[in-house]
Amino acid sequence: MPNPDTQKTPETADTRPSNFIRDIIAGHMDAQRFGGKVHTRFPPEPNGYLHIGHAKSIAVNFETAADYGGKCNLRFDDTNPIKEEQEYIDAIIQDIRWLGYDWEDRLFYASDYFDQLYEWAVQLVKQGKAYVDHLSPEEIREYRGTLTEPGKDSPYRNRSVEENLDLLERMRKGEFKEGECVLRAKIDMESPNINLRDPVMYRILHAAHHRTGDKWCIYPTYDWAHGQSDSIEGITHSICTLEFEDHRPLYDWYLNQLGVHHPQQIEFARLNLSYTVLSKRKLIRLVQEGRVAGWDDPRMPTISGMRRRGYPPAAIRTFANHVGVTKTNTVIELQLLEYFIRQHLNLHALRKMAVLKPLRVVIENYPEDQVEEMDAINNPEDEAAGTRKVPFSRVLYIEQDDFMEDPPKKFYRLAPGREVRLRNAYFVTCTDVIKDEDGNVVELRCTYDPATRGGDSPDGRKVKATLHWVSAAHALEAEVRLYDTLFTKENPNETGEGEDFTDFINPESLVVLEKCYIEPSLAGAEPGSRFQFERQGYFCVDPDSRDEKLVFNRTVPLKDTWAKLKKKQNK
Repeated sequence: MPNPDTQKTPETADTRPSNFIRDIIAGHMDAQRFGGKVHTRFPPEPNGYLHIGHAKSIAVNFETAADYGGKCNLRFDDTNPIKEEQEYIDAIIQDIRWLGYDWEDRLFYASDYFDQLYEWAVQLVKQGKAYVDHLSPEEIREYRGTLTEPGKDSPYRNRSVEENLDLLERMRKGEFKEGECVLRAKIDMESPNINLRDPVMYRILHAAHHRTGDKWCIYPTYDWAHGQSDSIEGITHSICTLEFEDHRPLYDWYLNQLGVHHPQQIEFARLNLSYTVLSKRKLIRLVQEGRVAGWDDPRMPTISGMRRRGYPPAAIRTFANHVGVTKTNTVIELQLLEYFIRQHLNLHALRKMAVLKPLRVVIENYPEDQVEEMDAINNPEDEAAGTRKVPFSRVLYIEQDDFMEDPPKKFYRLAPGREVRLRNAYFVTCTDVIKDEDGNVVELRCTYDPATRGGDSPDGRKVKATLHWVSAAHALEAEVRLYDTLFTKENPNETGEGEDFTDFINPESLVVLEKCYIEPSLAGAEPGSRFQFERQGYFCVDPDSRDEKLVFNRTVPLKDTWAKLKKKQNK
């Protein structure tokens, strides 16, 4: 049976909806630019975990290449050993594979090209296009000017080629302290584009690199390494997000000065999600300050967090393709992502019964030693899923919220003297209510109608509610974690004076129910397995589970909040 997580829609460039990126590439194909080839790459920096915004970039790069019969590389732009860790590299590789994408044998690192990048830096120095600058970092910022005021030349800008070559070699040999000098490109300190005001190409970092060890004590900046790495790999289309649009003239300048292969950079708007922060800096703060349990906390927008929460990769891909690519920054409603999660799980998740806030029910006219096996449908959307047996006995658990002693007019569930249907079982009527010394309802006494086995009445009488249940003697105890948005504010990135985004953390983002009861067919469910708890929502088995007690994360509720939101907006 096909794995629903890895199945993909067989789309091509001819069948997908057009967008401006595909229009550009189609024009290149017609003109035979790049020899009619499409070669993209996804180039993460290994200084954090991937999030849902990256998932969109991954989908755009891998699927655009695939649609044109091309290739997509995975390349780590690992130019800053101070912030990068092998943990991040391993997590990124795992996340992209889990999403369903394959780079085959094309796994690269910017550090693979450190020797070539240094040779090219020497070439620019020899051309009089780069120089060693001894201004301090603070002075460099001051000399650079502002968005409204031009910069001014460094007093070291006109050093001779020979002096710059000597100083660069001494930088490489470790003769200078961190911050003592840098290598800068010599472009235009009065350029309206601040990125062209003699950007730094190399800085001194006396730190070991996770791949090159102590070979280097100078490291290329991202802007110096990025475009040249694309060139070395033969990338045809460097697809990236809009914040790099102002950097494109710099990348073009480097490539033109070196006279090497020149990819076409195309920028699109990054994904922003409501009730969410996607800034890597902010996500790191959430982890380091202990506001979440880690990078894979199910409340985090990281791929690992979404995997742990139970989001299917196929649904994330569908969402990423649905929102598409534009040139305008917008905020996508979180409810839309949940809609695609819910649509996928509705088709593929097995149905189970679980009682999250249990209330004991005793069916007084049911034989004490009798146990029946009731037939239950595993998934009404999937005929091939078949049925299962669910044990039914004299003592059951139902949800506390499914009973009210003095119900309002439109409450149709169980109440004194009222008859309801138990899913796949019998009609029952509440005859008595047992309370503790504080007046809390702790048990219901009911009777059942043996003629209604399977949940229907032969005399045609109707009931207005159907409740889920589990047999007390057979149920397994479980912990259930209910998740809500991590932030109470729709856009937590917008803060007023004196405010911090952490001020809007939702204190109810996680509610733990430690004593829930689940039907016995869930015994041995593997971490990552997804189910619909009938009338409750979709849930996933958490890795914290043990043989003696399963732990479930609520993935999404059953309620379609996206449809409700759109209905409200259309009024």
